[in-house]
Amino acid sequence: MEKKNLRIVFMGTPEFAVGSLQRLVENGYNVVAVVTQPDKPVGRHGSVLRPSPVKEYALAHGLPVLQPLKMKDEQFLEQLRSYNADLQVVVAFRMLPEVVWAMPRFGTFNVHAALLPDYRGAAPINWAVINGETLTGVTTFFLDHDIDTGRIIAQRQFPIPDDADVEYVYDGLMQLGAQLCTDTVDLVLSTDGNAPSQPQQDSDVHHAAPKIFKETCAIDFSLPAKRIYDFVRGLSPVPGAWCLLTPRDANAPAQVLKIYKTAKTGESVAGGALVSSAPDHKAANTNDQPTGVEVGTLKAENRRLLVATVDEWLEIVELQPAGKKRMAARDYLNGFQHPEHFLLK
Repeated sequence: MEKKNLRIVFMGTPEFAVGSLQRLVENGYNVVAVVTQPDKPVGRHGSVLRPSPVKEYALAHGLPVLQPLKMKDEQFLEQLRSYNADLQVVVAFRMLPEVVWAMPRFGTFNVHAALLPDYRGAAPINWAVINGETLTGVTTFFLDHDIDTGRIIAQRQFPIPDDADVEYVYDGLMQLGAQLCTDTVDLVLSTDGNAPSQPQQDSDVHHAAPKIFKETCAIDFSLPAKRIYDFVRGLSPVPGAWCLLTPRDANAPAQVLKIYKTAKTGESVAGGALVSSAPDHKAANTNDQPTGVEVGTLKAENRRLLVATVDEWLEIVELQPAGKKRMAARDYLNGFQHPEHFLLK
């Protein structure tokens, strides 16, 4: 079978999935339909419906689009069957019921932005950076009953530089995933639908990659500076890590501050021992005596904005005050007087 005769249904929603769909279309693969999420209500009253990036690309290239509310809806299933797909390709979509993933004669494979079995879940790219990983990658695997557990077809590695934020890794994995997507389709073609695959070698050592919520993005300054540094870049630029700029005067309100970029200074905080606002925090110096510096303490030094963590001063490089645009911390300091009167919590 030639690739122009292999009937493919593509399933995906965000920009990450567009990379694979675009590569399939531009390289002459026979994508007969696209399945994506329903348009998302946006605006103050939800009166405007925004199509997914995958839908926008599909419509721009004349591809039929299906947007089921429920994957087991009979009308949707009838539509899906009518395309008589030989293969389904899934990239950043939703969990599929067996009636959907088992429909094509060559099965359904997923392009996942991690080296499975590590980082199963909805946000593998964010969590890999948050956890300070130096290596990630992409995996193609056949879908089965449990999420992200199917037989692995192929993997490609991608290094994570120490100064990379999640946007850099996202863009890199999108391109790498697109390449692996077509390589996997080619493998399916060359084996007449019998692409070799291996069961995932599960172990006790693997990381979860759950969906990111607003609460997930709150910074804990009682952690070591390296952990906070990785946390910030793992959420930058979207959705963005945040904290509360809290006046030491308890009568004044706190303000939300988004942090987009930090820098490690290597400057210890009073020998590495801090007084924390948490009642169960213990000092870290050899005598277990507090030094009087509280976690989250701010100071300005040589036009740098520094915050005290549990072990080192961490420089805040880019931030966004409530109601304002993202800016360099040095510019923020022009209008931010006496940072020592505030804490970050």
